[in-house]
Amino acid sequence: MKTVPSWAECSKSLIAVAMGKEPADTVIRNGRWVNVYSGEIIPNTDIAIKYGRFAYVGPDASHTEGVDTKIIEANDRYLVPGLCDAHMHVESGMVTVTEFVRAVIPHGTTSMFIDPHEIGNVLGLEGVRLMHDEAMNMPTNVYVQMPSCVPSAPGLEHAGAELGVDDVVEAMQWPNIIGLGEVMNFPGVTAGDPTMLGEIAATQAVNKTVGGHYASPDLGNAFHAYAASGAADDHEGTRLDDVIARVRQGMRAMLRLGSAWYDVAPQIKAVTEHGLDPRNIILCTDDSHSGTLVNDGHMNRVVRHAIAQGLAPVTAIQMATLNTAQHFGLERELGSIAPGRLADLILTSDLPNLPIEMVLARGEVVAENGGLTQEIPPTTYPESAIDTVKLGKALAADDFAVKASDHGVSASATEALVRVIGVIENQAPTQALQRTVTIADGLLQPDSENDVCHIALVERHQGTGAVVNGFVSGFGYTVPCAMASTVAHDAHHMIVVGTDRELMAAAANRLGEVGGGVTLFTSDGEQAMVELPIAGLMSNERAEVVAEKAQGLVNAMRDCGCTLNNAYMQHSLLALVVIPELRLSDVGLIDVTTFKPTDLVVAE
Repeated sequence: MKTVPSWAECSKSLIAVAMGKEPADTVIRNGRWVNVYSGEIIPNTDIAIKYGRFAYVGPDASHTEGVDTKIIEANDRYLVPGLCDAHMHVESGMVTVTEFVRAVIPHGTTSMFIDPHEIGNVLGLEGVRLMHDEAMNMPTNVYVQMPSCVPSAPGLEHAGAELGVDDVVEAMQWPNIIGLGEVMNFPGVTAGDPTMLGEIAATQAVNKTVGGHYASPDLGNAFHAYAASGAADDHEGTRLDDVIARVRQGMRAMLRLGSAWYDVAPQIKAVTEHGLDPRNIILCTDDSHSGTLVNDGHMNRVVRHAIAQGLAPVTAIQMATLNTAQHFGLERELGSIAPGRLADLILTSDLPNLPIEMVLARGEVVAENGGLTQEIPPTTYPESAIDTVKLGKALAADDFAVKASDHGVSASATEALVRVIGVIENQAPTQALQRTVTIADGLLQPDSENDVCHIALVERHQGTGAVVNGFVSGFGYTVPCAMASTVAHDAHHMIVVGTDRELMAAAANRLGEVGGGVTLFTSDGEQAMVELPIAGLMSNERAEVVAEKAQGLVNAMRDCGCTLNNAYMQHSLLALVVIPELRLSDVGLIDVTTFKPTDLVVAE
């Protein structure tokens, strides 16, 4: 992949091009410059590029043209800085870094800030290093945040690996580490946990950015304490009050529009209706499904959405470019079309709708009219990252049985009041519901008529054969079915949701056979499968293939009665014990409002 010299290495040539003493490599003529510094759109602008960096941006670059200079006619189209995703997890796309980059370049994303804590929970520091090294070989800018919370909530779950202060200290010396990934253990931070504070201190000692994750609606003392910890940003806000509180405390508020998280609309009102300064507000995706990437877009989708909520187009673009670059201390490298910066830009004929007609990365045309113009070879992962799903035994229907006697229910009882995880459409938080279920043959039964399904967590890192059972509501399944996934944020055991225990066992065993992935079974057998052999999280196939298989999964879920938007993403977060209110882990049912295990059956 093309490497770009540092500014110091090519500064003499940049100056010489601007003076007309050296020819530019590329000149873009007659565009409308979207200037994210001044907030203007400046017509009749030319751009000269040398060694992958902008050398001249002004009214006439003819003095920079030489015999071999490549000319691109903008034809009065908008010249937009390449888009930046400030917070995201590649693994959520179920593809490798390489395939993620291939999928998003045609959508205008030229910089990504990734937190590989998903693979970190399976493979530890080795997994983080694999993605770090892969990221460095991309034709676009892929910066890595060192995962801070592996596991995400010590004591409430057990992952496949653990990372601590020494690991953070080591990783901070790696060339492509930009900061510390989201500090999800906010109760640990507010309690002064030495590991959390040690990781934050190690990051600040090398002047890098600490990512935040405060997933609580409490904006009282705990929030103020978290702000005091050094967390520089937060993407877990869902309400208007959340974004206002974060900005006022000196944090960057990151507003996310992922495949299943729709948090921009309520929070952008802080700017459009309440007049907050937008400089400290950033747009991101957090989690994007492969189908979303291939079919709908990436950061261009987020920017369009923000504009549709009433945000001025230039302001929305600032939130996806310059604001991000400044936040990570990269203002002199990216986030704007200005001399000295990396020559990452988009040509588009319609700013509000943002069709991506041409993409340049590091001065090279990498995509045009929705397709790549240069190929990116696939990456092969080592055997150590494969075959990570260890079930320990063949699972049977009885493993998914919820015995009333195990939960202190009287032998004569015919029903019980149970705690149920309630899915909230288009949001990461869940509800802590209570529902009455019947007891038959000594077992607590699901209730399809009232949308109460079985949920189980199957331990898959150590091969213990352990299964933790509970109930979930929100998927709306109306036929006998079961879906299993080895993507189960953040410890990434296996999550199985279903209405039939035999089918739950079949789905779980199938993933053990293929080494990880997502599958859905009905009485007619397997209806969909996305194989994810890399750490049980990522495919080794092309993004387009994964997206097609993922669409098959969506269709199969819909055929079973599920109408949730991107229900698979909701499924994959049911074990995320750092976002309220109720989750399932290998420890048991977790009340995330108190950060303690809780009983499945509500005491009378």
